[in-house]
Amino acid sequence: MKTSRFRKYLLPGLIFQSAVIAGGYGTGRENIEFFLSLGPKSGLAAMALSTVIWSAVCAVTFEFARHFRAYEYRALFKKLLGPTWILFEVTYISLMLLVLAVIGAAAGSIGQETFGLPYAVGVTVTLGSVAILLFYGSKTIERVFAGWSFVLYAAYATLFIWSLSRFGSQIGEMLSGSSIEGSWVVNGIQYGGYNLACAAVALFAVRHIETRREAVSAGLLAGVIGILPAFLFYLAMIPHYPHIVSETVPSNFLLETLGSKTFQIFFQIALFGTLIETGTGMIHAVNERLAATRREKGLELPSWARPTVALSFLGIAMSLTPLGLVDLIAQGYGTITWGFIVYYVIPILTVAVWMLWRVGANQKAG
Repeated sequence: MKTSRFRKYLLPGLIFQSAVIAGGYGTGRENIEFFLSLGPKSGLAAMALSTVIWSAVCAVTFEFARHFRAYEYRALFKKLLGPTWILFEVTYISLMLLVLAVIGAAAGSIGQETFGLPYAVGVTVTLGSVAILLFYGSKTIERVFAGWSFVLYAAYATLFIWSLSRFGSQIGEMLSGSSIEGSWVVNGIQYGGYNLACAAVALFAVRHIETRREAVSAGLLAGVIGILPAFLFYLAMIPHYPHIVSETVPSNFLLETLGSKTFQIFFQIALFGTLIETGTGMIHAVNERLAATRREKGLELPSWARPTVALSFLGIAMSLTPLGLVDLIAQGYGTITWGFIVYYVIPILTVAVWMLWRVGANQKAG
């Protein structure tokens, strides 16, 4: 029973979080660009707005997927958008390539700054590990994502508690000395919008959900599960504002302030794992879409096809990694964000809600 509840209520959220984290917030760079750059209190307001958007959209998405048995994004968006579903796929693949490039750039930077490795080694090891994990399919990916999430939470909780013990008084001072102003609403919507592509990554785990209550509960929890590590990281960064804003990899700066090389290595190993998870999750969603298309024709997707698809996307992404982590995050996400808001967030909160309401009304009438 415990395993069943875990798969229904927590697993979709953990997969969502695993896909979200390494697009930039695992390094702290997204926290800077979308939140802390606004000021400590404005950043928290923007983060709260993003969380509300994540929870609401995930709740409707999971229920929509459960009801219509749409466990990969092609089936879901064909039902939601009709013939225009392809617009979501184009936007999703564009984001996936950008995120893979961010992952590669982050891996290269972390490898250089923490372990003294050549930039290319971090990129190659991380992206190569993605291809290997994809070869083994959904069950292995579920187990790895769930297990590594606990490692990740341990790392972030330790970072937060340690930072709190050292700089706790400064957190309160910085928050009380700031106010909510600026573009926090826009940043909150932007950050919430483009990251919701990762809800599509979690669709394969919705197969475990059986009722509307379970789907809605899992979706509401997904938003909180997804943001919690970012929230802990954000609080740990506040005492170092505004200096930390200019750091390429804020996590390295923060870890160095704690003065423990051992913990720095542990944290970066945990982060490397999340980089691999995010890349795996985003490409796995494409593989699941291809596998479903093949099943409709009475065919199976060959096992060699999954890593082949991965290597093709990874090859394109590697050509973008020389742009660097800061430029990829600061310049790359803006346009794609509004695409997801138009093709996903607005339709899922309007059309999907109406379709589900109509189904419920018809069932009551019958």
